[in-house]
This record gives sequence, structure tokens and C-alpha cells, in this order.
Amino acid sequence: MSVRRNTVAVAVIGLTCGAVAVAPAAGADNKRLNDAVVSNVYTVKSQAGCDTDIKVNPKLRLAAEWHANDVLNNRALDGDIGSDGSTVADRARNAGYEGEVAETTAINPALAISGIELINRWYYRPDYYAIMADCGNVDIGVWSVNALDRTVVVAVYGKGDAAPPVYAPGRPFGTPGAGAPG
Repeated sequence: MSVRRNTVAVAVIGLTCGAVAVAPAAGADNKRLNDAVVSNVYTVKSQAGCDTDIKVNPKLRLAAEWHANDVLNNRALDGDIGSDGSTVADRARNAGYEGEVAETTAINPALAISGIELINRWYYRPDYYAIMADCGNVDIGVWSVNALDRTVVVAVYGKGDAAPPVYAPGRPFGTPGAGAPG
């Protein structure tokens, strides 16, 4: 009886390990983490004496998403330059944002990262702290993605968008359902 139980246990462990080894990138909804980053950046700005608000900008969020996915899928990347040589300014401009931008990036060699761990990394890195505490940054876009062995978080900060809203066919960008046939 004991031999059969051990055989079944070994088979189950083998199947489980095999399933994990071929599992695709984690598709978690990181909205809570992304929102926490925005909130924590607002707190850093407030503690630095800023009286300016910071608001989520969909164009900057798109630029952050592009870079987060690029860093997740290209292990040679370790910071702000994309696999195609693009900078944060290039990505923001390609997303339709016209204004000065900066970026903070975190790469964690694990499935997840806590908001506290992330903000501590950025807070104690002088160049990233300067970006977060810059009172001129009034826009932000945050994106985070995960794989089983890697989490990437990118925040793109902007000093104000001079570009008009970007329109998609049939509806204005960022306006759910507007212009939809009904």
C-alpha cells in the first residue's frame, strides 16, 4: 500500500512540476499595484512640499505598458532603454504625449513585488527619488507585468501634455462607449 501511495505522489509531483515549467506568463490583474504606485508617488510629492496633484494619463500608461512588456520579454534589458533603442521620450511621443517625461523602472526576480518594496527601491535611489519628488510632474502612467520568475514595473511621469486627445475610430480615446453604435 505504501509503495502505491509513494508512486502516486511521485506522479502527481511530476505532473505538477511539468505544468509549472510550461505555464505561460502570469496574467494577473495588476491594477491594485499600479494604483498603489500612483498613490505612493503622490505621497512622496506631498512630503517633498509639492502642492500639485498628479493624475493618471492614458498616453503615459501606454508608454509604460510598452516598456514593461519589452523589459519582461527581453532579459538583456535592465533599465530605461528599450530593445529597439527607444527612450522614455520616444515611447511617450509615440503614444501621443507631447511634453517633458521621465521614467522609473523596477525589475524584481520573482513572481510579484509589494508596493512597499517597490517604493522603497525608488525612494532610496537618488535619481528616482528626484523624479518622484519633482513638483513639475503632473501626469503619470504606470504598468506592471509578471512572469513566474520576473516582475517589471514602469512609471512614466510627465510635466504636462500639450497634445490634443488621441482619437480612435468611432470613439474618443479614454471615453468608454462614446460614439459606439447604439
